[in-house]
Amino acid sequence: MTNPCIICVAITGSLPTKYNNPAVPITLSEQIESTHEAFEAGAAIAHCHVRDEAGKPTSDPERFARLKEGLEHHCPGMIVQLSTGGRSGAGRERGGMLPLSPDMASLSVGSNNFPTRVYENSPDLVDWLASEMIEHDVKPEIEAFDLGHIVQATRMAADGRLKGPLYVQFVMGVKNSMPADEPIFEFYIETLKRLAPDAQWCAAGIGPTQLTINEWSIAKGGHTRTGLEDNVRLDRERLAPSNAALVKRAVDLCEKYERPVATWRQARDILGLRKVAA
Repeated sequence: MTNPCIICVAITGSLPTKYNNPAVPITLSEQIESTHEAFEAGAAIAHCHVRDEAGKPTSDPERFARLKEGLEHHCPGMIVQLSTGGRSGAGRERGGMLPLSPDMASLSVGSNNFPTRVYENSPDLVDWLASEMIEHDVKPEIEAFDLGHIVQATRMAADGRLKGPLYVQFVMGVKNSMPADEPIFEFYIETLKRLAPDAQWCAAGIGPTQLTINEWSIAKGGHTRTGLEDNVRLDRERLAPSNAALVKRAVDLCEKYERPVATWRQARDILGLRKVAA
C-alpha cells in the first residue's frame, strides 16, 4: 500500500490530568513542547484543546490564539486543528475560536451518550458551527461517534452546509457509544465510500482501543489519530511517556503495513488545505 497515512496527535483533551499521567501537557508551553516532539516523530495534525489557569477545559479564544501562534512558530507547516468539543464550553461559546481561521476544527454533527452525560449537539448549533467554518475557511474534521453522524455529514455536504470533500473521523471505544468492533468499522468505511466517494477518513480509539483502531485504520487504507487525550498508557503496566511515544507507535504500524507517513505538505494536499511556507 503506497498511499500516505496522516497521523493526528490529540495532545491534551479536556479530561486527562497529570494525576492520570504526568506527561499530559496542560500549560500552553507544555502543549507547544509536546506537540513539537510529536511533529518531529511524524504527526502532521495537532488536535488541540486549551485549559485555564486551574487546568480546567475552556474555549477561551485568547488561549487558543496563543497556542495556535506557538504551534505555527515551533512546528512550521503542521496542521493546527482546534476543538469545538462540548466539554470546554456551552452553545456558541464552543465556536469562539473559529474566527482565528485555524486550518481545521473538529465538528460533531449529532448527539450521543458519553460515559456519564449526553454529548449534546443540537441541529441549530451544528448548523451555526458549520457556517462559521465556511465563513472563516476552516476545514471541519467530522467526529462520528455513531453511524447516523456519518449519514448526517454526507447530507450536510450535499446541501452545501459543509464544504467538501469531507474528512470524517470514526470515534470508537467511548463508553455508552460505539465500541471498537471491526465489522462495524468496516461498515463505516463502506457507508462513507458509498455516500461520499471523494471523502477521506480517519479513526480514533479511546483508552485501550487506541492501538487496535490505529492498526485497523492503517491496514485498511485510512488515516489515524493517537495521543494522550484519548489514551494515557502504552499498555496495562506502563504509562505513555509522551505524545511522541504514541505517535512513534503509529509510525511503526505504518512501516508494518508499508504505508508511508504523510508529511505535513502531503497532508495539506490530501485534505485540500491552504499551502503555507515553512
